[in-house]
Amino acid sequence: MTTRLGAHELEALARLGTATIGEVGGARIRIIDGAIRPLDPSRARVAGHAFTVRCGPGDNLAIHLALARIGAGDMLVVDYGGSEDSGPFGEIMALAAQTRGAVGLVIDGAVRDRAEIIDLGFPVWSRGIAIPGTTKVDRGLVGQGCRLSGTDVDHGDIVVADADAVVVFDPGEATGILERGTARLEREAMIMERIRAGETTCEILGLD
Repeated sequence: MTTRLGAHELEALARLGTATIGEVGGARIRIIDGAIRPLDPSRARVAGHAFTVRCGPGDNLAIHLALARIGAGDMLVVDYGGSEDSGPFGEIMALAAQTRGAVGLVIDGAVRDRAEIIDLGFPVWSRGIAIPGTTKVDRGLVGQGCRLSGTDVDHGDIVVADADAVVVFDPGEATGILERGTARLEREAMIMERIRAGETTCEILGLD
């Protein structure tokens, strides 16, 4: 059974941020294609368990089916084949996900209703915006893993997303990442204090 992290652990991972997690996680971390960006970078920083969906471009039935099952602490992760020809996710679906406790959406595709989703405060990472609608015929695959632009995401993986990146890792790595990441942030805080006190980065890091 997949390890399930509590809300406090997910919040702590989000506070670390993707840059720190990438530094301390090394090869254990999978970085999602940088073309998938937040709708609102100023408020984008969340962590959750991947609730995976695979659906064909032009059809969003699988996303609706996922929203009937998604729960608190889940991050909706949708493989839409990279298509930006239609917008399978908009304001109504964002409200449905938010109401059920989902922490956000990462989609290898486009969304619609950008301003309305931002006003809701529901974090979304996507390739872009597209207003054409979709059909609701193909049930796709829900909860069986997916692939975002060449990166595999297993159902239940940890997803951390912020203004810099979207990263994915096995939940069994979370404790170690939290410990190493917290220690790194403490060291960085000490370095910044020394910089404010007048030292140079070369002096602090012993660089010639």
